[in-house]
Amino acid sequence: MTNAPQTTADAKPWAESPQDVLELLDASSGGLSGTEAARRLERDGSNTLPEPTQKPAWRRLLAHFDDVLIYILIAAAVLKAISGDWIDFAVISVVIVATAVIGFIQEGRAASALASLQDMQSLDAQALRDDSWGVVDAATLVVGDVVRVRSGDRVPADLRLLEASSLQADEAAMTGESVPAQKDVVPVCVEAGLGDRSSMLFSGTIITAGTGEGVVVATGADTEIGRISSLVSDQDQLDTPLTRQLAHLGKQLSILIGLLAVVMLLVGRIFHDFTGDELMSSAIGFAVAAVPEGLPVLVTVTLALGVQQMAKRNAITRKMASVETLGSVTTICSDKTGTLTQNEMTARSVVTADGIYQVEGTGYQPTGRITTEAGETADLANHPDLEALVLAAGVANDARVEQTDEGWRVVGQPTEGAMDVLAAKAGADVDDVVRLAQVPFESAHKFSATLDDVPDGDETRRIIHALGAPDRLLDRSSSQLTVTGERVPVDIEAWERHIDELSVQGLRVLAVAERPADGVESIELADLDTDLTFLGLVGIVDPPRPEVTDAIADAHTAGIRVKMITGDHKGTAVAIARELGIVGTDGRVEALTGADLDAMRQDELALVARDVDVYARTSPEHKLRIVRALQSQGEVVAMTGDGVNDAPSITRADVGVAMGIKGTEATKEAADIVLADDNFATIERAVEEGRRIYDNIRKSVAFLLPTNGAQALIILVAVMVGIALPLAPVQILWINLVTALTLSLALAGEPAEPGIMRRPPRAPSEQVLSPRTLVQVLWTSLLIGGVTLWLFIIERNTGGSYAMAQTTAVTMLAFGQLAYLFNCRFLNTSSLTWRVLVGNRMIWYGVAGLLALQCVFIYAPFMHIWFDSAPIGLAEWGRIFGMAVVVFLLVEAGKWVIRKVFDRR
Repeated sequence: MTNAPQTTADAKPWAESPQDVLELLDASSGGLSGTEAARRLERDGSNTLPEPTQKPAWRRLLAHFDDVLIYILIAAAVLKAISGDWIDFAVISVVIVATAVIGFIQEGRAASALASLQDMQSLDAQALRDDSWGVVDAATLVVGDVVRVRSGDRVPADLRLLEASSLQADEAAMTGESVPAQKDVVPVCVEAGLGDRSSMLFSGTIITAGTGEGVVVATGADTEIGRISSLVSDQDQLDTPLTRQLAHLGKQLSILIGLLAVVMLLVGRIFHDFTGDELMSSAIGFAVAAVPEGLPVLVTVTLALGVQQMAKRNAITRKMASVETLGSVTTICSDKTGTLTQNEMTARSVVTADGIYQVEGTGYQPTGRITTEAGETADLANHPDLEALVLAAGVANDARVEQTDEGWRVVGQPTEGAMDVLAAKAGADVDDVVRLAQVPFESAHKFSATLDDVPDGDETRRIIHALGAPDRLLDRSSSQLTVTGERVPVDIEAWERHIDELSVQGLRVLAVAERPADGVESIELADLDTDLTFLGLVGIVDPPRPEVTDAIADAHTAGIRVKMITGDHKGTAVAIARELGIVGTDGRVEALTGADLDAMRQDELALVARDVDVYARTSPEHKLRIVRALQSQGEVVAMTGDGVNDAPSITRADVGVAMGIKGTEATKEAADIVLADDNFATIERAVEEGRRIYDNIRKSVAFLLPTNGAQALIILVAVMVGIALPLAPVQILWINLVTALTLSLALAGEPAEPGIMRRPPRAPSEQVLSPRTLVQVLWTSLLIGGVTLWLFIIERNTGGSYAMAQTTAVTMLAFGQLAYLFNCRFLNTSSLTWRVLVGNRMIWYGVAGLLALQCVFIYAPFMHIWFDSAPIGLAEWGRIFGMAVVVFLLVEAGKWVIRKVFDRR
């Protein structure tokens, strides 16, 4: 072979015959020669995913200094260094560097996700080269190679099957399908979705049964998992609502600080003839006073505390900002398999010729009753039809369930495991049955059969048992078994009605049949063409997690819509969605399939995305389109999932949530939050935590800003009227850091307010500093600044030293903030209640810390040297405590007026 193979970029190998695909690839069923394989490898590259490209570490670190408030702090630090105020310079620099380093450490999620996707690829493969089979490095596979796979293998590349024998592949991580996919060589239609391409095997999936051979049609980045890799790497990291709000607040503050600084300097120079040094000192003091340098630390620590709290509730946070974003989520898009459901196939309904039975219990734990239509426990002794069915279902499969330290698990196919559990629940004596021969399941005939010796008292009956597709077994049946044990002619129409009824409920339907086989020593497929006795139907389902229904109801109460996005069939998805309460029970269901999405433009999808709650047969691209459509309509989207197919949309979503136990590593690396218990209900608790954290950030910001506002007002008024500065820059820095590290952080531990999950999500455009909170901040700034300036003037006029007057002013600022702390515990309601004193021990730790630090500031000799402070007496303390009480009461009066004014709007 010397000609290059044609490109498969636009080819649909799943829709072509094996021979046509081989011709397209300039290959043959005899494989490639070693020379041709080496040539193609050199031309096309290795069968590996491309390494992610990253910016240099220094550039990524510098990017975190790109913030308006950081710019102001850098300028202030530079001016401090020029003026020789090294203490101020050092502390401001530490705040700047710490903020940047924290952000830098949180980076690199997309690169980690790509690395995990690479881990999913096979390490070696069996390839046919130079007319002989051998083990080769999977990275050296090329298009045109013929590869052999068997049970337990990881598929090394995308393959078009050439041969298949009882072949099944677990594609749940790729397609979301609950059960292994049946594979054969028969072409499918061109429009077949990923989960319907039964003639294909996909790189990274696992062979669960059978053997097969296939020709490589795509390697590396051209495989389906390679496309998912590119989708992950192509997603931009979105800003969170909080980062957008803080950036907006920072810009507003910077503009205001600049304008006031210019006015202050002009007044100081023109009207008071300040010198250049005095003006620079005033400008630095004003900038340090006005800039809330504690804000980045405050937000970071508040989020960090939220991260710790969420970890205690089994939600592991990989990116701190996502904690806050959860609080504004308006839509949760969830994968079905393994997220809303248990990913454990369970028999739910059994239909015989004369009865319909319900099966209790979920998952692989073999406990639960089988009940009649009257709700009574079915006794096998009184229901020979049911006894025959459950026995046949239990013996005509190769699965078994076993108990481990982690719980019950199935060894074998999940569907067959459900049959084994059904037999165990019914109490059938499956273990006493001796298997003599077997016809294995093949996709061509779609059923399996066994020849068994079944104990019957002192005798043994030889019976053929069959389990598989209802249509195939009905075609081979001539009779059916009644509740009295009689065999009567089979009623095909009645069984077809039962099949339709079970399918409408979203159940996967299996049929069970038998035939007496006295004297038979072996069986073949041809022996099963006629004369079977049809025993009945079993409806199985991947059941919803028991806690999910309540969690979805709570989400709806909180104003959050839940949408199911799955690779499973539409009927199954709608049935599960109705059971979970995602959609109503009135019969009106808005559901779209992947084919529907393919027929829609993105703008058309955006118009209906909010109203559709179920999406079925979706691909990774479809999930991305849905998330983007919702975001284009202003929705804040959380995407949950556990499969590789969820990784791109999880990365794109405002908050990506992965399952920690059953989730793939690629999905966990792409996610913002990982659920340690794989519990969808944990998301609802995380949303509550996110709302609490955002409330506490609002309280902390509302508390912190009046400190800066009061200080800036004092400096501004002092310059305007031409008096000595009541506060030195280093004293301003002291009060900022002390109140931020003691009092502000106390609000980070505030418990959730009552009814927090009964209010709708906040709008992403809502300002972290709302209009009513801004009015409160301005009112409090005037109060604290006014009383502080008044006490400074009194101290100077009564003969106190300049150092004592400044110390009194600093202490008044501290205790004014202490009083205001209790006002902030309830921003929208009155704090004139005993509840303001309880419920948060951190408040009192902060109070004790402030008192201790401020006493050190006032009375420690070394602080007198560093901060120009001085001891004060009882008279000063009395005025300070009295004014603190006045501040508390006047702020409460202001809150009452503000509520009245804004509530009228």
